[in-house]
Formats: sequence, structure tokens, C-alpha cells
Amino acid sequence: MKHLSVAAKALSVIFAVVWMVGCASQDVTQTDGATDADQDRRAAEQREADERRAAEERKAQKALEDAVAAAGNTVWFDFDKSTLKPKTRNILDAHIALLKTNRDSIRLEGHADERGTREYNMALGERRAKAVADYMSVNGISSYRIETVSYGEERPVARGSGESNWSQNRRVEIK
Repeated sequence: MKHLSVAAKALSVIFAVVWMVGCASQDVTQTDGATDADQDRRAAEQREADERRAAEERKAQKALEDAVAAAGNTVWFDFDKSTLKPKTRNILDAHIALLKTNRDSIRLEGHADERGTREYNMALGERRAKAVADYMSVNGISSYRIETVSYGEERPVARGSGESNWSQNRRVEIK
């Protein structure tokens, strides 16, 4: 009888352990179901947040592109000068803001009017392009993204003599 009592107690303990394990499995399954629902809800919220963020980024990008279009791609210079005018900085700042959002490279084409020798105007166009490049570099655009070239007097936008024509040819075009 004593053996029966020990066996009964052992069976009772085994039964209790099996029952607890079975209950624990059911709880885990129920908890997993709740976790899956929570994870699905969190994933949906994350997707919505990502979509809102992407829409805001597209809107900001479009605003920068519009600002560049409004500012234009040409920087003007005074006669025989390669220093940037104060209003020129607004044009360049718009381009810089846009360039900071991408990895595009740009080409700065320096130009001069027809006065002066060909060699002098080539050097002047180069100084003008470098002035724009330096401003962009100082304001966060890596120099390896900026190419400068001078056309001097070779590519005028306005032909003929006179200040109205010459002033249109003293420029740097951002391409």
C-alpha cells in the first residue's frame, strides 16, 4: 500500500505538471494572438507615419525646386568684377538648399562681355565661376560636386555693343 500511495502521489504530481504546462501553452497562444494583433496595429501605424513623412518630404522637395525655378539659374556680375552681389546670394542659397537634398553635381559656366582680350575674359569668367563655387562650398556643398568652366566672351546671350547687351553677358550660369 505504501508503494501505491507513493505512486499515486507521483501520478498526482505528474498530472499537475502536465496540467500546468497545458495551461501555460494556452496562455502563451492567447498572448501570442494579442501580440500579433498589437504588432499588426503598430506596423500599420508605422506605415502611415512613413507615408506621411514621405509626403512631407516630397512637398518640401517641391518647394525647394520651385524656389530654385523662381530664383533662376543665372548670377550676374558688375563690369570687370567677380565679387558676388548681395542679391546674388539669395539665388545661390536656393540652389544650395536644393543641392543639400540630393547628390547631384553642377557645372558653373563663367562668362564675360566682349570688352577686354580673349585671354583676360577667359580668366574673368573663371574667377566668376570660382566665386560662385567658393560660396557654395563654404555653405555646405562639397567641392567635388562642383565643376567650373569659363567661356569668356565666346558664348554671349546678347550680341552687340552697349551696356544693356554687355550686362547680360557678365554672368555665371548654373547647370
